[in-house]
Amino acid sequence: MRSLNAVALVALVGNTMAFWRMGCRARSGLVRLDPLVTPGGISEHMHAIHGSSGFSATANYDELMAGDCTSCEVAEDKSAYWHPALYFKDSTTGKFSLVPQVGGMLAYYLLYPNAGNTTITSFPAGFQMIAGDTNQRNFTYPVPDIEKSLWNSNPYNTQAFLRQAALGFNCLNYGKAPEGALYRHFLPDKAYLDSNCVDGVRFELMFPSCWNGNKEIPPNKMDHMAYPSQVMTGECPEGFTERVPSLFYEIIWNTFAFKDKQGQFVLANGDPTGYGFHADFIMGWDEELLRKAVNTCTNLSGLTSDCPLFTLQDPAVYNNCNLTKIPAVVAEEEKIITDMDNLPGNLPIQPGPAYAIGETAGAQPAKDQKPNPAPAPQPPAPASPAPPAENPAPPAEAPPAPPAPADPVKEPFVPVLSYSAGSSVSPMATYVPGGIVGVHEGEPAVAAVAEAAPTPAPVNEKEKEDADNKDVVSTEYRTDGREVTEVYWVEEIVVEEMALTQTSTTTIMEPPLRKRSHLLQHRHHYAGM
Repeated sequence: MRSLNAVALVALVGNTMAFWRMGCRARSGLVRLDPLVTPGGISEHMHAIHGSSGFSATANYDELMAGDCTSCEVAEDKSAYWHPALYFKDSTTGKFSLVPQVGGMLAYYLLYPNAGNTTITSFPAGFQMIAGDTNQRNFTYPVPDIEKSLWNSNPYNTQAFLRQAALGFNCLNYGKAPEGALYRHFLPDKAYLDSNCVDGVRFELMFPSCWNGNKEIPPNKMDHMAYPSQVMTGECPEGFTERVPSLFYEIIWNTFAFKDKQGQFVLANGDPTGYGFHADFIMGWDEELLRKAVNTCTNLSGLTSDCPLFTLQDPAVYNNCNLTKIPAVVAEEEKIITDMDNLPGNLPIQPGPAYAIGETAGAQPAKDQKPNPAPAPQPPAPASPAPPAENPAPPAEAPPAPPAPADPVKEPFVPVLSYSAGSSVSPMATYVPGGIVGVHEGEPAVAAVAEAAPTPAPVNEKEKEDADNKDVVSTEYRTDGREVTEVYWVEEIVVEEMALTQTSTTTIMEPPLRKRSHLLQHRHHYAGM
């Protein structure tokens, strides 16, 4: 693999909020390939691929740059962006269907330097990274997130928390005010989606932007990167001082298309919770061009058309850019998108809350990411595929199907936020604590091995009564073995009397700030499977 020898420092002259949105309005492929996790082999789950037609099971920087085309709107961007696809399982028929993807995806390049700095480091050739954990199936922190000003204390000042807080599932209803980016870290159940999210769900993922500067990419594609103190902004931790462009993915899925059907949504990796959402990136820019773009394309509109360095493609060009190196054994899977007996790759649904069993790059998670938590010893699961050899040849035939799934089991408890879509939060709004009304059981889901739901801990009526008499800021669920404890975080209000002198203040909002408020509130205008 090519080493990361070239490092370009880029000056941001007065534009610490600069960014551009890279629209990849069409997929270049829907295929079970993942050069970072299963190099040279077949991935265990389906991915939606965007970017260079040179993407393959062994794709690297040189192969991407040699691609004939890109499905992104800027001709110079031969990067590879990919993520698991979303499916719907009909509970009446037991069949799976691909959920329509609306408008492809957007990749934001947010140009945030560290405090006191005016430079960031441009991605060098050969740069790769993965964000998210495909096997995560729970969230053990308060819901919703506590105020960000409190994130400087344990456990919020840890990479384990920041990694889970980097996921967002934005309920879309364009008739209401938008929800805040990264506000909700789980996929709502179908009843909530049907009632509130008439324009679908926007999956969001923030990549880490603090680099340790190491020239070689680690086997798990994660340990060379870390999140800043507030996921998207903030300070980089010790040992990760190089700030690179902050990548933020947005993918809209038309979940409302299944409003009249009973069933559940599940990611291609067998995750019905959303906690295991993840994505990958391989840099595919000319190094010098990207360095200039980070320094030049700083218009607060975020539009690629405002950057004179970019060559914008006609939709007829990027809509017809397809992968050219798909192994025959999986080439037909892209054409089968409805009435499937199983998820592509025959993956079982693993609802958690136990840590799931799935392929990871280098066969290990990030070094600071322990399974969070391990609620209980798991019963024997179907054998997972052995790790691929360093450079194996593509298999001659598709992997065999696992044993027949066990009887249906209930999905894990899922938090339910106490507001309708877009009714109380937006990126520029003042944070309001609270927002949890309880938990409920989802509909039955088919899992690889039946596992009883954890037993709720005995309720201390006195403590519950005390909590009921105070303002509950948030509710947290902690798992110990097979016991789940509900923790109420309460807020005591202290009133102090003081003399006040009222003055009149007029606040003027400058036009650039109005543009910034649009940063993460767009909608996609193109549709398709």
